[in-house]
Amino acid sequence: MMIDTPAVLIDRERVKANISAMAAHAGAHEIALRPHVKTHKIIEIAQMQVDAGARGITCATIGEAEIFAGAGFTDIFIAYPLYLTDHAVQRLNAIPGEISIGVDSVEMAQATAGLREDIKALIEVDSGHRRSGVMATASELSQIREALGSRYAGVFTFPGHSYGPGNGEQAAADELQALNNSIQRLGGGLTSGGSSPSAQFTGAIDEMRPGVYVFNDSQQITSGACTEKQVAMTVLSTVVSRNVSDRRIILDAGSKILSTDKPAWIDGNGFVLGNPEARISALSEHHATIFWPDNAPLPVIGEQLEIVPNHACNVINLVDEVYVREADGTFRTWKVVARGRNN
Repeated sequence: MMIDTPAVLIDRERVKANISAMAAHAGAHEIALRPHVKTHKIIEIAQMQVDAGARGITCATIGEAEIFAGAGFTDIFIAYPLYLTDHAVQRLNAIPGEISIGVDSVEMAQATAGLREDIKALIEVDSGHRRSGVMATASELSQIREALGSRYAGVFTFPGHSYGPGNGEQAAADELQALNNSIQRLGGGLTSGGSSPSAQFTGAIDEMRPGVYVFNDSQQITSGACTEKQVAMTVLSTVVSRNVSDRRIILDAGSKILSTDKPAWIDGNGFVLGNPEARISALSEHHATIFWPDNAPLPVIGEQLEIVPNHACNVINLVDEVYVREADGTFRTWKVVARGRNN
C-alpha cells in the first residue's frame, strides 16, 4: 500500500501487547480496567480492550459516548464534570446501556434530576492535579453526595500530576489517599482512578482508567511509563528539504498532525523512531525542523521517517483514519470514528 505523508501509523502487534500487558497488570492487582478511549477514538481498538477483559470504557464527552454506544459498547463512564444543559440531559438519556457521568458541584448534582434513573454519577475529587474535582476534605463533597441521592455511585480522580520524570509513584499515592479519604467520609462507593504514568504504582482501588498506554508516546517514555519498543503509534513523514552545511532536514509533518503539545520537561516536539537524539526543534503548520545528529548519515530528500509524537491523544484527533501495520508487514486502514466529538 502506498501511503501519502504525513500519516499516522499504528503497529497492531504493539497495540495488542500494550493492551495485554495493562490487562494483566490490572488483573494481578485485582483492579478492574476501564480504559479511556479518548486516546484512540477507534472502535476496533476499544473492542480489543474489551476482549482483553476491560470492564467497560471511559469517554471524555457525551459525543464520544454516543459514538461508542452506537457501536455496541454497553458500559460507559464519561469521566468529566459535565455541564448539564437540557440538551445534554436529552442526549444522555438517549444513550443505551449502563451510563455513568462525573460531577464536581452541587449545582450539577442537582441537575442530574432530569436523567434516567439508571444513569449513575461519580463525584470527582482532586488528588493533586489541581484541575477539576473537589478536595476530599471539602464540605462540598458531602453536599454533592446528598444532592445525588440514589444516583451516587462513588468517587473518581485523575492523578494528572503523574506526568513528568519520576512523578508516577507519588501521584499514585496521592490518588489512593484522596479516594480513600473521600469514600470514608461518604460511607462507601466505587473508587476510580488511574493514568498511564502512574498505572504501575496504582494502589488498592476498584478500577483504573489509563488511556495513552495503548499507543505510548514521548511523554510516556520521559515519564518512565514505557520504552521506545512499546510505542505503537508514529507519524510517517517525508524529508522534503535538507541543508548539508548545518545538517538540517525538513519533514512534511507539521503541527497540523503532530500537534503543538510540549510540556516543559520534554525536549523537542517529537523524535525520530530509532534515533531519539534526532528531535524536532521547530514546528510550523506543515514543516518540522530537525538538526540531524552527527553520528548518523543525513537523510536524503524523499526518505521517510517515523516520528514519535509528544502526545498521542492530540495526534489522533487530527486525522480521519490511521494506517494499521499488520504482523506480516501489510497495511489496512481504520477510521477515527470519534474524531472531533468534543461536546
